[in-house]
Amino acid sequence: MSAENEKPDVDEVSGVETTGHEWDGIKELNNPLPKWWLYTFYATVIWAMLFTVFYPAWPLLTENTKGVLGYTTRGELREAVAEAKSEQAVYLDRIEALDVRAVAADPELSRFARAGGAAAFKTNCSQCHGSAAQGFPGYPNLLDDAWIWGGSLEAIHQTIAYGIRQTGPDGYETDETRIGEMSAFGRDGLLEEQEIDQVVEYVLSISRQEHDAALAAQGSEIFLDNCSGCHGEDGAGIREVGAPNLTDSIWLYGGSREVVKASIVNGRAGMMPAWEGRLDDATIKLLAVYVHSLGGGEESDDQQASAQ
Repeated sequence: MSAENEKPDVDEVSGVETTGHEWDGIKELNNPLPKWWLYTFYATVIWAMLFTVFYPAWPLLTENTKGVLGYTTRGELREAVAEAKSEQAVYLDRIEALDVRAVAADPELSRFARAGGAAAFKTNCSQCHGSAAQGFPGYPNLLDDAWIWGGSLEAIHQTIAYGIRQTGPDGYETDETRIGEMSAFGRDGLLEEQEIDQVVEYVLSISRQEHDAALAAQGSEIFLDNCSGCHGEDGAGIREVGAPNLTDSIWLYGGSREVVKASIVNGRAGMMPAWEGRLDDATIKLLAVYVHSLGGGEESDDQQASAQ
């Protein structure tokens, strides 16, 4: 019988013709792909070929094919950023021309400043103060009402703009920067260890912590002679020199006996970068308004005086 007259081999179970191929008793069914699937596949191939022509696609030795449209995601991003800046410019120009208090007093600019300041804070300040401005040991909490250098809009603006213990181009502190440094009373031999222990107990006593009353009484005079010039006779702090209040329960480095002693022995010399020159004036104002709005902001000195 000729091959033309041979009947096709049909699988008994499925009733589908086989391809005639067989491996270890396993036969391959002859199931052609559906036409719609083949047409879809061909369409995707054509689309892929067109995409490589119009858009960046093929890698070369040092770059890639650009595509006839010249499209790039970076270019799209640049256009989006330029558009956003153009929309913001009307607000930023107004903020640039006003002082920080006037910005906060304008409802429209204040809303813009708080939103823009929040974004700038996450980019530039959260690394030290935390994403929620909660602070860390050595980095102040900006949510409470305890301010080392003052919590008015003007004070916050100055701190952000000129920093803490920052130097100018000539290597010396600028007139605007905050200058604050605590002496190392133990390391530099300014006080004996026994005297330091007495001052520690006195500081614990005025902050209403457990303390040795006898040592605290002795430390009182030592505190007046050596510490009151910055922290005040009552230990409530003096903002003009950046000396914190020692009578509350808010501590920058910690209020345990061990940490208080370490502060007295080795001193403290906190620093904060000056953002003037790194950020534009409008962004610094945005940050000042945002930080002031976090919950602990204070009125300006002249506002407080007029309210009295």
